[in-house]
Amino acid sequence: MGRRALCVVRRLAVAVVMGGTLAGCGGAAGDGASGNDGPGDGRGGRTSVAVRPLAPARTVTDGKGVTVRTPSPPKRVVCLVALCDDMLAELGMRPVASTSRLLAHEKFLGRAEAAKIPSVPGGFLSPEAEAILSFRPDLVIGLKDTHGKLAPALKGATAFWPVEPESWQDSVGYLRNLAALTGRTEEGERAERAFRKKLAAAERAPSGRTALVMFGTAENFGVATPGTDVTAGLLPKIVRYPWRSRGVDGTYSMEEILARHVDVLFVESLAAGGPGQRLSDRLARNPLWARIPAVRNGKVIEVDPEVWAKGRGTRSLGIVLDEATAALR
Repeated sequence: MGRRALCVVRRLAVAVVMGGTLAGCGGAAGDGASGNDGPGDGRGGRTSVAVRPLAPARTVTDGKGVTVRTPSPPKRVVCLVALCDDMLAELGMRPVASTSRLLAHEKFLGRAEAAKIPSVPGGFLSPEAEAILSFRPDLVIGLKDTHGKLAPALKGATAFWPVEPESWQDSVGYLRNLAALTGRTEEGERAERAFRKKLAAAERAPSGRTALVMFGTAENFGVATPGTDVTAGLLPKIVRYPWRSRGVDGTYSMEEILARHVDVLFVESLAAGGPGQRLSDRLARNPLWARIPAVRNGKVIEVDPEVWAKGRGTRSLGIVLDEATAALR
């Protein structure tokens, strides 16, 4: 797989860039409002903790301009992307089928309960339309780039919502829209408020350290950058995070990583060569690795990619904030 294709897949939080360099992959409310940015929700401002009231709605328009209509509050939701599972958990719901393992996390349903939810045949990359419809969904939520091709096959049988999260503000907007569609407005407001308070608290005590999120497999690895990675977009608010996207063909060398004096490394091992094999072990073969301050000081932290890379919803991002702030102390 070429570098461009692998970077696109990382945006889906599945795979990464080729070779021995680190790539920086480039890249709503109730009745139709497109998002919930408050006065302090800009990229450089403080996060507002204010939550605008929600009302049930049969039609919503998300922050990307996609309009979704359902004749009644959807109860049977098929999740093709982990953001969907995250939102349903925040709203006190469960999907009727999913392609994600996110719900097995202890702060979601846990393994035993998550195992009761059927998997969608074909998995994340190639879910089968006929199989999706066999679950009799009121609503199907998928990733725009990956699952948009399913729209014609689902049209007329169910509502399909192609999402495209690129920032935490997008994630909040999607949560608000789903809360309006399902009528679970109190749950939606409560989840949004909890996340905003957690982010605002972290912003009030930012770390002066330099952090980096790396991701990959035993063979391939990359750098998560704000603007294309929701988790990476949170970090500049609470820590020095001097990594910017260089487009799908841009790379960071190990020499550049070393030169930026990284104090804390968060590592997402995405099926790194098989069960139990970690990306950090693979990177340790590079002689420059041991010279990075985070490595010397024991601040290389393997994180759960289901949450850090794939979740992208307010509950996942809240877990990221908890784990990141604890590591940055």
